[in-house]
Order: sequence, then structure tokens, then C-alpha cells
Amino acid sequence: MFADVDQRVGLAGEPGRGVPAEGLTQVLVIDDDKKLCALIRDYLTPLGYAVEMAHTGPEGVVRALERPWHAVILDLMLPGCDGYEVLKQVRAKSLVPILMLTARGDEADRIVGLEMGADDYLPKTFSSRELLARLRAVTRRVALAQAGAPVEKPVRELVGGPVRLNLDARVASLEDQPLVLTPVEFDILAALMKSKGRIRSREALIESLRDREYEVFDRSVDVHIAALRRKLGDDAHEPRFIRTVRSAGYMFIASV
Repeated sequence: MFADVDQRVGLAGEPGRGVPAEGLTQVLVIDDDKKLCALIRDYLTPLGYAVEMAHTGPEGVVRALERPWHAVILDLMLPGCDGYEVLKQVRAKSLVPILMLTARGDEADRIVGLEMGADDYLPKTFSSRELLARLRAVTRRVALAQAGAPVEKPVRELVGGPVRLNLDARVASLEDQPLVLTPVEFDILAALMKSKGRIRSREALIESLRDREYEVFDRSVDVHIAALRRKLGDDAHEPRFIRTVRSAGYMFIASV
């Protein structure tokens, strides 16, 4: 539940599934806690968000895939099927930014969710300001990609051996085949490739993910690196692309 929102806010009637309101940020909340869903909606609506809800795992999958969303807020514990299964099914067909909610905030829950393709997580004691900051961070990336705006200039394409990143279109390829990356994975790989041959610390990589609020002890960068290696077919012990430098960070090593 919100840590800083008046708990007396009551449940409002849920809106229908009408045509998305033009100009509003579209957010889907998948959670069986209807009171929490209503609190999130009541907080975000005046800030320019259109919030809709699903309260079971199967319904959440259908709703998440029925139209483009700017972000999905996904609870881990759901009736019908859990949040991991919802994440798996949605991620197989969509790269929509997904914020996972965990009741306890256990590291194991966070790591599993991130490994399966979640972009970020929040413990269920999150503050309204933290929720807003993280939503703004992920939706800003979507807006940039949809507008075709480059994340950084003057570099428009990065090449490292068989790996190519088009920064304007946010498209990745390996051996001329599409490489499906989450937004966070794309940004981490881009940061490493821009510093090819130089070590990037975890802290530097976190800084490159502008506007994301990682906790100091959060090792989610390591999880995303592991996911990148799997997708690149890379071996941490005999790397072709990403080398781990013990106690220092990571380095992209593939030559042009």
C-alpha cells in the first residue's frame, strides 16, 4: 500500500474499456488488491495518467496484450496464475515497460522478475512519489523511441563485431538477426558499447540509465548483464562480448 497516501481514500467505480484518452499516459495495473488499484488510479489520474485495471492473472495477460500501453504495473501474487507467468506471457509478445510489485521486496523475488524481463520493481510499501518517478522514467523511454528521437548525439549506430544497435530506432541485431532486448537491457548494452574496451562500473551503468532510482544495494545491473549474455550467446568464462572485471565492473570487448 502507498506509504504516504491517506488510507481513507475509498474505492471508486472502475471505468469501462473505452477508447484511450488522447494525450494521456496509458497505464495498466494488474493486482487483485482493488483498494490499492483505486489508490494508484486516484493518485495518477490528476497527473495526466489514464489508469485501467485487471484483477486476475489470465485477465491481466489479455488486457496487457489487447492494445499498446505506456507501462504495466504487475503484482507478483495473483489469482489464476501468478505475476511471473503473466510476465512470461506478456514479454513473449510485447516489450511494454513492466514494473513488478513484490509484497516483501525480497531480493530473490526481484531477481527472478528481472531475469524474466521486468524493467523495474517496487515493494508494496512504495511511496507515491517513488511510483511516479519510476513510471516517468520508463514511459519517457517509450516516448523517445516512438518519436524516433535519439537518446544521445552524435552517435546514431553502434557496432561491435556482429552486434549492431540503432540508437534512433532503438533496434538491436546480432549476426544481422533481430535481437529482442528490454529497454533496460538496450540501454546497458549501449552504454557498454559506447565505452568499448574500457571498464564501466556498476555505478556508471546505473548513472547511464538516466532517471531510474536504483537502491545502492540493488544488484539488478548484474541480473540484466546475465540476461544480455544469454541473448548474445555469450559465456562469462570465455566472453566474446561482455567481460567481467572483478571488483571493477564490465567491459564490451567485441571488435568492429
